[in-house]
Amino acid sequence: MQASKKTLILLIPLLLIFLLTGCPVAQRPAEVMHLPDSTERQHSGSVAKRFQEYAPQGSTVVESAIELSEKYAKLSEEAAVLRQENQNFIAENRRLKDQVAALNAQLQQTQKELIEANDLLIEMRIELNNWKADILGFRNQMREAEKAQLEALLKILKILGGEVKAESAQGEDAGSAALSPSEPGQSEPQETPQL
Repeated sequence: MQASKKTLILLIPLLLIFLLTGCPVAQRPAEVMHLPDSTERQHSGSVAKRFQEYAPQGSTVVESAIELSEKYAKLSEEAAVLRQENQNFIAENRRLKDQVAALNAQLQQTQKELIEANDLLIEMRIELNNWKADILGFRNQMREAEKAQLEALLKILKILGGEVKAESAQGEDAGSAALSPSEPGQSEPQETPQL
């Protein structure tokens, strides 16, 4: 406690001396030399213009303060509206990103299914072409079998003593191919031997 009293007693006279004589640094203005940038000049000029525009020459400080507070209220309302719009845009953006992700997944699945369908279609076309070739080959085999059967019948007729003209044999070959039975119960037309 005594230490604080001693410091207090010493400080009070020093403070009084300082106040009475004054501070020589405070009486002289400080000289600070610096080169302002062009951007700083423009910035300070725009700040000065801003306040000159808002404060007409004949208005008082109270009127200019009221005008500035009204403009501040309007700007704060606009800022609130813009913040709300920003939040809405952010939510919409999120929703659209989710939708794009879902559609990308669907697109990839659809492309995969399309590739599989194309592969299946190509495979089925190959099988169809093979089936057609087999059927056509089988048809040729049927024709050859019928031709062999007709030749055998002609030989049997010759052995039995019937005469067969070459023209009629060729015509009957073509006719028998056209008149081949389509039902199992239908009989083949019988040739009559010519005497």
